[in-house]
Amino acid sequence: MALVHEPENDRFRLAMAASGIGMAIVDLHGRWVEVNPAFERMFGYSAAEVVGRPTSAVTHPDDIETSRLYLQGLIDGSIPMLDARKRYLHRNGRTVWAQANVAVMRDDGGAPMYLLVQLRDIGAELAAEETLKHRVDERAAALHASNRQLQLFADAVAHDLRAPLRSIESFSGLLADHAHDRLDETDRDYLARIRAAAERMTGLLDALNELSRATGAEMKAGPVDMGLLADWVSAELQDQEPHRQAQIEVQPRLLCEGDERLLKLMLAQLMHNAWKFARPGEPVRIEVSGEREDNLLRMVIRDHGVGFDMRYAHKLFEPFQRLHGPEQGGGHGLGLAIAQRIAERHHGRILADSQLDAGSTFVIELPAVAADEELH
Repeated sequence: MALVHEPENDRFRLAMAASGIGMAIVDLHGRWVEVNPAFERMFGYSAAEVVGRPTSAVTHPDDIETSRLYLQGLIDGSIPMLDARKRYLHRNGRTVWAQANVAVMRDDGGAPMYLLVQLRDIGAELAAEETLKHRVDERAAALHASNRQLQLFADAVAHDLRAPLRSIESFSGLLADHAHDRLDETDRDYLARIRAAAERMTGLLDALNELSRATGAEMKAGPVDMGLLADWVSAELQDQEPHRQAQIEVQPRLLCEGDERLLKLMLAQLMHNAWKFARPGEPVRIEVSGEREDNLLRMVIRDHGVGFDMRYAHKLFEPFQRLHGPEQGGGHGLGLAIAQRIAERHHGRILADSQLDAGSTFVIELPAVAADEELH
């Protein structure tokens, strides 16, 4: 077939000839009718060599059947317009990757007349994508190896430090027991301080190990019921201090997507924080609730404790920053940093609000569980 010589078609041919991307007209039997100079440069064939030949002659063998189905779908209307990556063969035999954009030209009655094909060489783009992917994979592997070495180093340091700490705790305890009657009040105070310092150091090592795990541990994502985890943490807190009165209310079925082990660690840090900063002489009161907002789970942990001054809220999630002294229950300053690190690894965050002597509220934003993955 050939296009009727009309002014519109003449202008169309001029546009084809000037185009910087490959353009062609294909008949309904899948044969090349016309090709432009950019097409010739792209595949190494002259127009005289391809016109009248089937498009399969320059199509990669692995894409011939796919191309046949595309042609059929375009003609019968099941594919309104094609925009896909396809492989072709250059005259010298090398594979040419192209972004193919194909539309069917129809007459006034809607009957198909021919196909208009535009082909853009994307070989350089694919090569750049592959190079970038290779670099990303290399950096990911290097980062994983680095994190693994840091974890091994942290474990080794913690192990080597724990042995002398245990000795300090043990022998200072034995000395306090065996020499109790020979020690005066000052001596006993010194021993108590030694044991307390060793205990704090042990707690700090545990926290540093948890921070390392929160930062570098491999994540295994899946649907998680945060309500069940909060109940679990609540039971652990009450087991640690069974004589302390506590009122902990947990809303059931708070569903999110994430790593269960890390999310349980995050809740442990937040709920332990609420527990230890309860008002002296009063029962611990903690409420855990939440709701789904679009693709987010907004989980709220509210306590009725001593609270903190919001002027220092910017320090709250920084490692080793303490808003309360040891006499007020302040610890090693890593708990909330661990919690925030875990939330960030889940593409979430933790927000805080507080009022002195009225308690604190922590809002955790996490990816909500997909509708088709809800737990039953």
